[in-house]
Amino acid sequence: MTLTEMKDIAYNGLWKQNPGLVQLLGLCPLLAVSNTLVNAVSLGLATTMVMTFSSATVAPIRSYVPNEIRIPVFVLIIAVLVTVVQYLMNAYLYGLYIVLGIFVPLIVTNCIVLARAESFASKNPVLPSAFDGMMMGLGLTAVLAVLGGLREIVGKGTLLSGIDLLFGEQAKAWVIPVIPDYHGFLLAILPPGAFIGLGLIIAAKNWLDQRASRKVAPRPVAEVLPEAAQG
Repeated sequence: MTLTEMKDIAYNGLWKQNPGLVQLLGLCPLLAVSNTLVNAVSLGLATTMVMTFSSATVAPIRSYVPNEIRIPVFVLIIAVLVTVVQYLMNAYLYGLYIVLGIFVPLIVTNCIVLARAESFASKNPVLPSAFDGMMMGLGLTAVLAVLGGLREIVGKGTLLSGIDLLFGEQAKAWVIPVIPDYHGFLLAILPPGAFIGLGLIIAAKNWLDQRASRKVAPRPVAEVLPEAAQG
């Protein structure tokens, strides 16, 4: 895999084909768990781990799996990896595992994971497939982080709430009171707030894309000819 190919895969996963902003896949956990930054990033990283290893597993066996059963085989691989992640969280991050609840095992049915296994990993070698899965997962994690951070600030006035679930009781001092003496805004941490926040992030991305395209677009001939005549 060349450096150019790595850049293209990274750009597609993080921006151009971002699963949360462009493909709009896996919206159920994205909208349900993104009420705080910690919850959002934790689920995003768990999904990234599953996507990376599932793509790396699918790629070397793609030639040996008949087309008729490839989807069940891919789902089985993903389910095994999700079970491993679930047991690890249950063993070492039990508090966070309880908070995330059903959305950890639901990674098995996440459209993003299966879509990358089917559309990319089943057609490419191991290294590009693993890198693609990681970049797509990190792209989703970035969207979850921004959305979770915005919802937590607007809804609670804090940032890093629940960080003690990852690093223990001493980490409670790491919580940042962004808006002191804030009484909260309930809508922001409810599902409607997630839809509104995601819509704003998508709108911001589209605006940035349009702005970038206008900068690189060639000027119309009608504007160039008068300047050439004056010169």
